[in-house]
Amino acid sequence: MRSVNIGILGATGVVGRQMMQVIEERSLPVGELRLLSSARSAGSKVLFKGQELTVQEAKEGAFDGLDFVLGAVSSGLSRVFAPEIKKSGAVFVDNSSAFRMDDSVPLVVPEINPEDAFRHNGIIANPNCSTIITLVAINGIRKLSPIETMVAATYQAVSGAGHEGMEELERQMKDPDSPPKVFPCRIAANVIPMIGSELENGYTAEEMKMQNEGRKIMHLPDLKVCCTCVRVPVVRSHSIAVQMVTRDPITVEQAKQAIAAAPGCVLAQDLDGRDYPTPIDTTSQDLVYVGRVRRDLIDDRRGLALWCCGDQIRKGAATNAVQIIQLLLDKN
Repeated sequence: MRSVNIGILGATGVVGRQMMQVIEERSLPVGELRLLSSARSAGSKVLFKGQELTVQEAKEGAFDGLDFVLGAVSSGLSRVFAPEIKKSGAVFVDNSSAFRMDDSVPLVVPEINPEDAFRHNGIIANPNCSTIITLVAINGIRKLSPIETMVAATYQAVSGAGHEGMEELERQMKDPDSPPKVFPCRIAANVIPMIGSELENGYTAEEMKMQNEGRKIMHLPDLKVCCTCVRVPVVRSHSIAVQMVTRDPITVEQAKQAIAAAPGCVLAQDLDGRDYPTPIDTTSQDLVYVGRVRRDLIDDRRGLALWCCGDQIRKGAATNAVQIIQLLLDKN
Protein backbone atom coordinates (compact mmCIF):
# COMPACT_ATOMS: atom_id res chain seq x y z
CA MET A 1 0.00 0.00 0.00
CA ARG A 2 1.40 3.38 -1.00
CA SER A 3 2.29 5.84 1.71
CA VAL A 4 -0.03 8.81 2.12
CA ASN A 5 0.23 12.21 3.73
CA ILE A 6 -2.44 12.88 6.34
CA GLY A 7 -3.32 16.09 8.11
CA ILE A 8 -5.34 16.41 11.31
CA LEU A 9 -7.22 19.69 11.61
CA GLY A 10 -7.81 20.30 15.31
CA ALA A 11 -4.97 18.01 16.32
CA THR A 12 -4.66 19.23 19.91
CA GLY A 13 -8.28 18.51 20.93
CA VAL A 14 -9.68 15.29 22.42
CA VAL A 15 -10.78 13.82 19.08
CA GLY A 16 -7.70 15.04 17.20
CA ARG A 17 -5.35 13.37 19.64
CA GLN A 18 -7.42 10.19 19.47
CA MET A 19 -7.15 10.25 15.67
CA MET A 20 -3.38 10.25 16.01
CA GLN A 21 -3.52 7.23 18.31
CA VAL A 22 -5.86 5.29 16.02
CA ILE A 23 -3.68 6.01 12.96
CA GLU A 24 -0.70 4.59 14.83
CA GLU A 25 -2.60 1.56 16.16
CA ARG A 26 -3.95 0.68 12.72
CA SER A 27 -0.54 1.10 11.05
CA LEU A 28 -1.75 3.37 8.29
CA PRO A 29 1.02 3.88 5.71
CA VAL A 30 1.73 7.47 6.70
CA GLY A 31 4.44 9.33 4.83
CA GLU A 32 3.79 12.61 6.66
CA LEU A 33 1.43 13.30 9.53
CA ARG A 34 0.78 17.05 9.64
CA LEU A 35 -0.78 18.39 12.82
CA LEU A 36 -2.81 21.55 12.32
CA SER A 37 -4.49 23.75 14.87
CA SER A 38 -5.12 27.37 15.82
CA ALA A 39 -2.34 29.94 16.02
CA ARG A 40 -2.58 29.65 19.81
CA SER A 41 -1.57 25.96 19.73
CA ALA A 42 0.93 26.25 16.88
CA GLY A 43 4.46 25.40 17.94
CA SER A 44 3.46 22.88 20.59
CA LYS A 45 5.03 19.42 20.41
CA VAL A 46 3.23 16.07 20.16
CA LEU A 47 4.65 12.55 20.08
CA PHE A 48 3.74 10.23 17.20
CA LYS A 49 5.40 6.84 16.80
CA GLY A 50 8.10 7.98 19.19
CA GLN A 51 8.90 11.08 17.18
CA GLU A 52 8.19 14.66 18.21
CA LEU A 53 5.94 16.52 15.77
CA THR A 54 5.37 20.26 15.80
CA VAL A 55 1.81 21.54 15.55
CA GLN A 56 1.38 23.99 12.66
CA GLU A 57 -1.13 26.79 12.22
CA ALA A 58 -4.09 25.97 10.00
CA LYS A 59 -4.12 28.63 7.31
CA GLU A 60 -3.96 29.11 3.56
CA GLY A 61 -1.43 26.73 2.03
CA ALA A 62 -1.25 24.55 5.14
CA PHE A 63 -2.94 21.61 3.36
CA ASP A 64 -0.74 21.53 0.26
CA GLY A 65 0.76 18.10 -0.42
CA LEU A 66 -1.72 16.19 1.74
CA ASP A 67 -3.78 13.23 0.52
CA PHE A 68 -6.29 13.26 3.38
CA VAL A 69 -7.34 15.70 6.08
CA LEU A 70 -9.18 14.53 9.18
CA GLY A 71 -11.34 17.28 10.64
CA ALA A 72 -11.77 17.57 14.41
CA VAL A 73 -12.97 21.16 14.66
CA SER A 74 -16.30 22.97 14.93
CA SER A 75 -18.80 23.12 12.08
CA GLY A 76 -17.95 26.76 11.50
CA LEU A 77 -14.25 26.09 11.12
CA SER A 78 -14.92 23.08 8.90
CA ARG A 79 -16.87 25.30 6.52
CA VAL A 80 -14.05 27.87 6.56
CA PHE A 81 -11.30 25.38 5.74
CA ALA A 82 -13.18 22.97 3.43
CA PRO A 83 -12.60 25.05 0.24
CA GLU A 84 -8.89 25.31 1.00
CA ILE A 85 -8.65 21.56 1.64
CA LYS A 86 -10.47 20.70 -1.59
CA LYS A 87 -8.27 23.18 -3.48
CA SER A 88 -5.18 21.33 -2.23
CA GLY A 89 -6.50 18.08 -3.71
CA ALA A 90 -6.88 16.31 -0.36
CA VAL A 91 -9.98 14.37 0.68
CA PHE A 92 -11.58 15.97 3.74
CA VAL A 93 -13.06 13.50 6.27
CA ASP A 94 -14.96 15.85 8.54
CA ASN A 95 -16.13 14.95 12.05
CA SER A 96 -18.32 18.04 12.46
CA SER A 97 -21.97 18.37 11.49
CA ALA A 98 -21.21 20.96 8.77
CA PHE A 99 -21.77 18.71 5.74
CA ARG A 100 -23.65 15.70 7.11
CA MET A 101 -26.98 16.54 5.52
CA ASP A 102 -25.52 17.93 2.29
CA ASP A 103 -26.86 15.73 -0.53
CA SER A 104 -23.54 15.94 -2.37
CA VAL A 105 -21.54 14.70 0.65
CA PRO A 106 -21.61 11.02 1.68
CA LEU A 107 -22.25 10.28 5.37
CA VAL A 108 -20.42 7.06 6.15
CA VAL A 109 -20.20 4.32 8.75
CA PRO A 110 -17.85 1.77 7.13
CA GLU A 111 -19.62 -1.25 8.66
CA ILE A 112 -22.95 -0.09 7.21
CA ASN A 113 -22.61 1.88 3.95
CA PRO A 114 -18.98 1.66 2.78
CA GLU A 115 -19.99 2.00 -0.88
CA ASP A 116 -21.17 5.56 -0.25
CA ALA A 117 -17.63 6.69 0.56
CA PHE A 118 -16.52 6.24 -3.04
CA ARG A 119 -19.09 8.74 -4.30
CA HIS A 120 -17.39 11.68 -2.63
CA ASN A 121 -16.53 14.97 -4.25
CA GLY A 122 -13.65 15.82 -1.94
CA ILE A 123 -15.59 15.72 1.34
CA ILE A 124 -16.87 12.77 3.39
CA ALA A 125 -18.83 13.40 6.58
CA ASN A 126 -18.42 11.49 9.83
CA PRO A 127 -21.79 10.98 11.57
CA ASN A 128 -22.78 12.02 15.08
CA CYS A 129 -21.26 9.85 17.80
CA SER A 130 -24.55 8.49 19.20
CA THR A 131 -25.81 7.82 15.67
CA ILE A 132 -22.72 5.75 14.85
CA ILE A 133 -22.93 3.66 18.01
CA THR A 134 -26.67 3.04 17.66
CA LEU A 135 -26.57 2.16 13.97
CA VAL A 136 -23.66 -0.25 14.39
CA ALA A 137 -25.67 -1.94 17.15
CA ILE A 138 -28.80 -2.39 14.98
CA ASN A 139 -27.07 -2.99 11.65
CA GLY A 140 -27.39 -6.77 11.84
CA ILE A 141 -31.12 -6.49 12.50
CA ARG A 142 -31.51 -4.00 9.63
CA LYS A 143 -30.04 -6.60 7.27
CA LEU A 144 -32.84 -9.00 8.20
CA SER A 145 -35.58 -6.43 7.68
CA PRO A 146 -35.84 -2.66 7.15
CA ILE A 147 -36.44 -0.69 10.35
CA GLU A 148 -39.56 1.47 10.26
CA THR A 149 -39.47 3.28 13.62
CA MET A 150 -37.14 3.71 16.58
CA VAL A 151 -37.48 5.18 20.04
CA ALA A 152 -34.07 5.96 21.53
CA ALA A 153 -32.73 7.47 24.72
CA THR A 154 -29.04 8.31 24.73
CA TYR A 155 -26.97 8.53 27.90
CA GLN A 156 -24.00 10.63 26.84
CA ALA A 157 -20.68 10.96 28.66
CA VAL A 158 -19.27 14.35 29.61
CA SER A 159 -16.26 13.85 27.32
CA GLY A 160 -18.69 14.52 24.47
CA ALA A 161 -18.23 18.16 25.52
CA GLY A 162 -14.43 17.90 25.28
CA HIS A 163 -11.75 18.45 27.92
CA GLU A 164 -13.86 21.12 29.56
CA GLY A 165 -16.75 18.72 30.15
CA MET A 166 -14.50 16.17 31.83
CA GLU A 167 -12.86 18.84 33.97
CA GLU A 168 -16.25 20.17 35.08
CA LEU A 169 -17.40 16.73 36.26
CA GLU A 170 -14.12 16.17 38.11
CA ARG A 171 -14.32 19.59 39.74
CA GLN A 172 -17.92 19.12 40.86
CA MET A 173 -17.23 15.62 42.20
CA LYS A 174 -14.75 17.25 44.56
CA ASP A 175 -16.87 20.33 45.22
CA PRO A 176 -20.63 19.92 44.53
CA ASP A 177 -21.08 23.67 44.93
CA SER A 178 -18.71 24.47 42.07
CA PRO A 179 -20.81 26.46 39.56
CA PRO A 180 -21.52 24.97 36.10
CA LYS A 181 -19.71 26.54 33.18
CA VAL A 182 -19.93 23.92 30.41
CA PHE A 183 -23.33 22.39 31.21
CA PRO A 184 -26.55 24.27 32.03
CA CYS A 185 -26.67 22.88 35.55
CA ARG A 186 -24.60 20.66 37.85
CA ILE A 187 -23.63 17.37 36.22
CA ALA A 188 -22.07 15.61 39.22
CA ALA A 189 -24.59 13.18 40.79
CA ASN A 190 -27.17 14.44 38.30
CA VAL A 191 -28.51 13.94 34.76
CA ILE A 192 -29.44 16.65 32.26
CA PRO A 193 -32.25 15.62 29.84
CA MET A 194 -31.31 18.00 27.05
CA ILE A 195 -28.25 18.22 24.82
CA GLY A 196 -28.03 20.87 22.15
CA SER A 197 -30.24 23.75 21.13
CA GLU A 198 -34.03 23.33 21.13
CA LEU A 199 -35.82 23.43 17.78
CA GLU A 200 -39.36 24.51 16.96
CA ASN A 201 -40.67 20.96 17.36
CA GLY A 202 -39.42 20.78 20.94
CA TYR A 203 -36.60 18.39 20.12
CA THR A 204 -32.95 19.43 20.11
CA ALA A 205 -30.62 19.45 17.13
CA GLU A 206 -28.72 16.60 18.81
CA GLU A 207 -31.89 14.51 19.07
CA MET A 208 -32.92 15.03 15.45
CA LYS A 209 -29.54 13.75 14.23
CA MET A 210 -30.55 10.17 15.05
CA GLN A 211 -33.44 10.32 12.59
CA ASN A 212 -31.95 12.54 9.90
CA GLU A 213 -28.54 10.88 9.80
CA GLY A 214 -30.02 7.40 10.24
CA ARG A 215 -32.17 7.89 7.14
CA LYS A 216 -29.17 8.87 5.04
CA ILE A 217 -26.75 6.21 6.29
CA MET A 218 -29.17 3.25 6.16
CA HIS A 219 -30.94 4.47 3.00
CA LEU A 220 -34.28 4.46 4.84
CA PRO A 221 -35.89 7.78 3.84
CA ASP A 222 -39.11 7.06 5.74
CA LEU A 223 -37.46 6.05 9.04
CA LYS A 224 -39.11 7.75 12.02
CA VAL A 225 -37.13 8.22 15.25
CA CYS A 226 -38.17 9.69 18.59
CA CYS A 227 -34.98 10.45 20.52
CA THR A 228 -34.19 11.94 23.93
CA CYS A 229 -30.56 12.86 24.60
CA VAL A 230 -29.39 12.87 28.21
CA ARG A 231 -26.05 14.02 29.61
CA VAL A 232 -24.91 11.72 32.44
CA PRO A 233 -22.01 11.92 34.94
CA VAL A 234 -19.92 9.34 33.08
CA VAL A 235 -16.46 10.28 31.82
CA ARG A 236 -16.32 8.25 28.63
CA SER A 237 -18.52 6.06 26.39
CA HIS A 238 -22.13 6.68 25.43
CA SER A 239 -25.02 4.29 26.11
CA ILE A 240 -28.28 4.07 24.19
CA ALA A 241 -31.59 2.35 24.94
CA VAL A 242 -33.35 1.47 21.68
CA GLN A 243 -36.83 0.23 20.85
CA MET A 244 -37.46 -0.49 17.17
CA VAL A 245 -40.17 -1.81 14.90
CA THR A 246 -39.09 -3.74 11.81
CA ARG A 247 -41.12 -4.23 8.65
CA ASP A 248 -41.04 -8.01 9.03
CA PRO A 249 -41.24 -9.98 12.29
CA ILE A 250 -37.86 -11.01 13.70
CA THR A 251 -37.49 -13.33 16.68
CA VAL A 252 -35.29 -12.40 19.62
CA GLU A 253 -32.97 -15.30 18.80
CA GLN A 254 -32.67 -14.18 15.17
CA ALA A 255 -31.88 -10.67 16.35
CA LYS A 256 -29.18 -11.92 18.72
CA GLN A 257 -27.56 -14.02 16.00
CA ALA A 258 -27.59 -11.08 13.60
CA ILE A 259 -26.01 -8.76 16.18
CA ALA A 260 -23.32 -11.32 17.01
CA ALA A 261 -22.45 -11.67 13.31
CA ALA A 262 -22.48 -7.94 12.51
CA PRO A 263 -19.11 -6.23 11.91
CA GLY A 264 -17.88 -3.97 14.69
CA CYS A 265 -20.44 -5.41 17.09
CA VAL A 266 -20.31 -7.68 20.14
CA LEU A 267 -23.32 -9.45 21.63
CA ALA A 268 -22.80 -9.26 25.39
CA GLN A 269 -23.55 -12.71 26.77
CA ASP A 270 -21.23 -13.08 29.74
CA LEU A 271 -19.57 -9.93 31.03
CA ASP A 272 -18.71 -11.06 34.56
CA GLY A 273 -22.08 -12.78 34.69
CA ARG A 274 -23.93 -9.93 32.96
CA ASP A 275 -25.70 -10.05 29.60
CA TYR A 276 -25.47 -6.29 29.19
CA PRO A 277 -22.59 -3.84 28.76
CA THR A 278 -21.78 -0.69 30.70
CA PRO A 279 -19.82 2.35 29.51
CA ILE A 280 -16.71 1.12 31.31
CA ASP A 281 -16.82 -2.16 29.34
CA THR A 282 -16.52 -0.29 26.05
CA THR A 283 -14.08 2.47 26.97
CA SER A 284 -10.82 2.82 25.00
CA GLN A 285 -11.68 0.33 22.24
CA ASP A 286 -13.63 0.33 18.98
CA LEU A 287 -16.37 -2.29 19.31
CA VAL A 288 -20.02 -1.56 20.09
CA TYR A 289 -21.42 -3.85 22.77
CA VAL A 290 -25.09 -4.85 22.70
CA GLY A 291 -27.18 -6.53 25.38
CA ARG A 292 -30.65 -6.91 26.89
CA VAL A 293 -32.11 -7.90 23.52
CA ARG A 294 -35.78 -8.62 24.11
CA ARG A 295 -39.27 -8.51 22.65
CA ASP A 296 -40.95 -5.13 22.78
CA LEU A 297 -44.14 -5.25 24.87
CA ILE A 298 -45.94 -2.52 22.91
CA ASP A 299 -45.54 -4.15 19.49
CA ASP A 300 -45.04 -7.78 20.44
CA ARG A 301 -44.99 -8.94 16.82
CA ARG A 302 -42.48 -6.67 15.09
CA GLY A 303 -40.93 -4.76 17.99
CA LEU A 304 -37.52 -5.35 19.62
CA ALA A 305 -35.65 -3.59 22.41
CA LEU A 306 -31.94 -3.50 23.22
CA TRP A 307 -29.20 -1.63 25.09
CA CYS A 308 -25.84 -0.69 23.59
CA CYS A 309 -22.63 1.08 24.62
CA GLY A 310 -19.66 2.40 22.68
CA ASP A 311 -16.67 4.69 23.10
CA GLN A 312 -17.84 7.92 21.48
CA ILE A 313 -14.33 9.39 21.17
CA ARG A 314 -13.06 6.34 19.33
CA LYS A 315 -15.75 4.54 17.30
CA GLY A 316 -18.11 7.49 17.64
CA ALA A 317 -15.58 9.89 16.15
CA ALA A 318 -11.86 9.26 15.61
CA THR A 319 -11.86 5.58 14.65
CA ASN A 320 -14.80 5.89 12.27
CA ALA A 321 -12.99 8.71 10.45
CA VAL A 322 -9.75 6.74 10.19
CA GLN A 323 -11.71 3.70 8.96
CA ILE A 324 -13.05 5.84 6.12
CA ILE A 325 -9.48 6.59 5.01
CA GLN A 326 -8.71 2.86 5.21
CA LEU A 327 -11.70 2.16 2.96
CA LEU A 328 -10.40 4.53 0.30
CA LEU A 329 -6.87 3.16 0.56
CA ASP A 330 -8.03 -0.45 0.29
CA LYS A 331 -10.02 0.42 -2.84
CA ASN A 332 -6.88 1.77 -4.48
